Amino acid sequence: MKSYIAKPQEVERKWYVVDAAGKPLGRVASQVASILRGKNKPTFTPHVDTGDFVIIINAEKVVLTGKKLDQKMLRHHSLYPGGLKETPYREAIAKKPEFVFQEAVRRMLPKGVLGRQMLKKLKVYRGAEHDNQAQKPEVLELRY
Repeated sequence: MKSYIAKPQEVERKWYVVDAAGKPLGRVASQVASILRGKNKPTFTPHVDTGDFVIIINAEKVVLTGKKLDQKMLRHHSLYPGGLKETPYREAIAKKPEFVFQEAVRRMLPKGVLGRQMLKKLKVYRGAEHDNQAQKPEVLELRY
């Protein structure tokens, strides 16, 4: 019996719309990362990008459970001594919810060239409107 290995030119990609309003950030991000990776398909191959495109709308209405809005920090470092920058998630979601979502998903994808290629298939929008009507995306209800 032979194993099936997907070829990059044979992969069929779909477009999905996910409404993040009122849903926990981490749960939505983990399921979106799985779809971007292609793990929901029977043709999943670890070293080939077999995933679909995902559009996330209402990113500003995402919720974090518990006291995470004030206690959890979004961190990055400037690579200079003492260059650690910390922003509470409440501030980060108010200023740039698209980046918060993209970072959450990016950290769940593989590191390296393949992960960066998968992340390009993620489109995040602050409100309910998006620019991808021409692709005829399907509405995807996530389990959480």
